[in-house]
Amino acid sequence: MILATDIQQLAVRQVQDYRARTPGTCFADAGFGLDVSEAYAVQDAMTKLRVAEGEHVAGYKVGCTGPGTTAQFGMAGPIRGTLFTDEIRDDGTVLVPEAFCNLAIEGEMALQIGHNGAIAAVFPVIELHNFVFRAPEKNLSELIANNGLNAGVMLPAKSWRASKTHLERSATLSVRINGEVFDTDALWPMPGGAGGSLDWLEDHLAAHDLQLSNGDLVLAGTTLGLYPVHPGDAITVYLDHQPALQCSIAQ
Repeated sequence: MILATDIQQLAVRQVQDYRARTPGTCFADAGFGLDVSEAYAVQDAMTKLRVAEGEHVAGYKVGCTGPGTTAQFGMAGPIRGTLFTDEIRDDGTVLVPEAFCNLAIEGEMALQIGHNGAIAAVFPVIELHNFVFRAPEKNLSELIANNGLNAGVMLPAKSWRASKTHLERSATLSVRINGEVFDTDALWPMPGGAGGSLDWLEDHLAAHDLQLSNGDLVLAGTTLGLYPVHPGDAITVYLDHQPALQCSIAQ
């Protein structure tokens, strides 16, 4: 077990590495390791540091849930990550690859939280990742302490963000890169659908003395995989074969 002072020092290092676009260098240190509880303590200490520097929490992500990512990572969650308002981008944004560390994307569904914790809207998003693991073997603690690899989220146009149409009905989510379909599957990765992801997150946050607020964004996880992207790529997420949002990677 590591001390609170060690957690704080790790959080400082993690924030510095994140700013330098070299996230998680401590996990390359020989013999370094955290348990899951310590990893969340590092994530939460990092969040406090980033808020103290002027950032704002926009909500949370539920990660490592669906068959695509659990197969890629070789481990099963769920895990929680923290979202920040400065890293929310609009549909159609051109991303600069140098602003990330091995940029990768996920197509997934998101929830907007309304009054009394109710789901106010559901819509597709593109989650952005710094796709790097530094430990000899991938593990949940590194994933958690590196904030679920999150590096931002892209939201669709406002017309997509004003409905709960897809909350209950069956639908499919697809990711296309340069016009090629990389994956298609159901919307919700957890039992109970959107409500299952939200219930898990609320219970998890309560155990860490946190809670959702009106207006928060929640990424509910994905049934699809995580895909590295490269300069010149064009990414589109489709909902029931209709293009919902897209981004591109600068050359």
